[in-house]
Amino acid sequence: MGCLSTLRSKRALQKTIQKILIANRGEIARRIMRTCRKMGISTVAVYSDADAGMPFVAEADEAVRLGPAPSTESYLRIDKILEAAALTGSDAIHPGYGFLAENAAFADACLQAGVIFIGPTADAIRAMGSKREAKALVAKAGVPVIPGYDGANQDPEVLAKEAIEVGFPVLLKASAGGGGKGMKLVREESGLADAISSAAREGQSSFGDGTLLVEKYIDDPRHVEIQILGDGHGNLIHLNERECSIQRRHQKIIEEAPSPALDTALRNQMGEAAVRCGKAIGYQNAVTVEFILAPDRSFYFLEVNTRLQVEHPVTECLTGLDLVEEQIRVAQGEALRTSQEAVRFDGAAIEVRLYAEDPAAGFLPQSGTVADWHLPAVEGLRVDSGVETGSEVGIHYDPMLAKIITSGESRDMALQRMRRALRSLSVQGLQTNRDFLLRVLDHPAFIAGEIDTHFIDRHMQDGLLDAAAEAEEKRAAIVAALAEQQRRARDRVLVPEVPSGWRNNYHTPQWVEYAAGDRDVRVEYRHLGDDCFTVWVGEDERSIRIVSWKSPNLVFEDGAHRQGARVTFDGDRVFVHSPSFNVGLVRKPRFPDKTLAIPAGGCVAPMPGKVIELRVGEGDSVQGGQVLLIMEAMKMEHTVTAPHDGTVALLGVSAGDQVDADALLAVVEQP
Repeated sequence: MGCLSTLRSKRALQKTIQKILIANRGEIARRIMRTCRKMGISTVAVYSDADAGMPFVAEADEAVRLGPAPSTESYLRIDKILEAAALTGSDAIHPGYGFLAENAAFADACLQAGVIFIGPTADAIRAMGSKREAKALVAKAGVPVIPGYDGANQDPEVLAKEAIEVGFPVLLKASAGGGGKGMKLVREESGLADAISSAAREGQSSFGDGTLLVEKYIDDPRHVEIQILGDGHGNLIHLNERECSIQRRHQKIIEEAPSPALDTALRNQMGEAAVRCGKAIGYQNAVTVEFILAPDRSFYFLEVNTRLQVEHPVTECLTGLDLVEEQIRVAQGEALRTSQEAVRFDGAAIEVRLYAEDPAAGFLPQSGTVADWHLPAVEGLRVDSGVETGSEVGIHYDPMLAKIITSGESRDMALQRMRRALRSLSVQGLQTNRDFLLRVLDHPAFIAGEIDTHFIDRHMQDGLLDAAAEAEEKRAAIVAALAEQQRRARDRVLVPEVPSGWRNNYHTPQWVEYAAGDRDVRVEYRHLGDDCFTVWVGEDERSIRIVSWKSPNLVFEDGAHRQGARVTFDGDRVFVHSPSFNVGLVRKPRFPDKTLAIPAGGCVAPMPGKVIELRVGEGDSVQGGQVLLIMEAMKMEHTVTAPHDGTVALLGVSAGDQVDADALLAVVEQP
């Protein structure tokens, strides 16, 4: 009878979740939906006005509009999210990461509303929400912490005294901070006072809390984190580590497992320390404990992220676990289905974060429409994407487009697959960090596993992004020109038996001109029949045959070399992608509107020629129709006259100058 009573008691704690509202957006919303579909659970998306057309909204079983684009009016509105849960009859809410994922008030509000919060308790979130309190709590549990000061006395003189006692270099950190805000590195005493006031201001401005921690700064550290998983039955295990040292602006962009720096003994030590952290706060659900690993292999507690991490897929690849499914099962009241001894950690995996950003401009976020999104499926590749072709990347949210994950039996295999995946990826229409990620992956130090959190500053500052080589731009222009020819040929309906580009003067080739960055590329070609062409770019002549054109893919033979490329047209823009090059072009108008480039009162050369006489000078008053200068072309003289009464504001040529057609010669300003 006692056993039956215990069983009934355990079942009373369990509730099978039927419908989950996902209080997030983009790739994490789609990733959670994927697990929900596998488990037979219905999904609800919430979205802002800016996200109405995004893929995660279309993929959900139901969707509820929250409000305007700013997150303070949509994704951060606890009241609106709970109203959406009530409206749709959702049993549970998964917060994803970011937004409200680590908001104790949100977890409390879900509990009060009778909705399951798929994450830790509000008390656990609060316990880890302050770096100072978290550090004190885990130190009591015997977890190594970085030497420093985390006292309540925040007098600048006290902070300075403690920093000097810790010893330089020291790191000042906003206690409530994250993402590098309110963080200052001080290497000598002379810069201490200014750094304290600056860090406190940033902490107050960003988080409403100017409380600072003082920590001993570890030079050349690695950032290694341990994934742990707990349930409501007292079970708590770790799933080993992830290496997250490749960062820009204190934010991770490449993660991998296992860490190249850990052996079995160190892995076990860090895993056991992470479990002690989890037990210290009575943690349930998925959590990540982050550590700093020093060059001497000592490690120190950094912080706890009380949520699912962006980089969780690399752990899933090695353990075979679906961490979102485990989160849902724990939230339902189930016990963990695996023990510490049974945890797998096989092979290697790497994840890169693909951002809409410009590395050459300090990783400045970019916005725009994704003109093309294509990544062929291959062995060992996983893609968690928030966008597809046609998606609009706005200015309101994090610019991460996707996580790309590869795995294999070894680190070398996972890296090789990642390089191939990134080179195969066509993401067009806006600047991304794709090529920068490839540069990191190809760097000898990264390949050797010799990495730390300063890797990008140390190795990648000498040109954060290489411009396309001139040879690649020429190749791309040839491909674009022939793809345009094929597109016209397929679309032609009048006189279909006449070849595209036919003309009665056979010796005059067709041509098109593109702008490729700061260079212009003119492509001339002659159609020889049977999809064979002679192509010229400057003095370079090639014989090319089109093998097939099935938009957007062009297969062609350049001599004996057969190649393929993906060609995306977006208005005047043309994007050409192949595994060996990726170039964006702008098609220059064949007959440009000359008035667009001519300032008011501008006078241009009617044809190429030579200026043989000037009749006026700058500052002269002239009348409409008055001769300004005389040109000679084709053994004939041509006069250039004032378009109206006024003053000669600009005279851009001298007698004897040779000018091109449409060159600006003079500007006459009206009074």
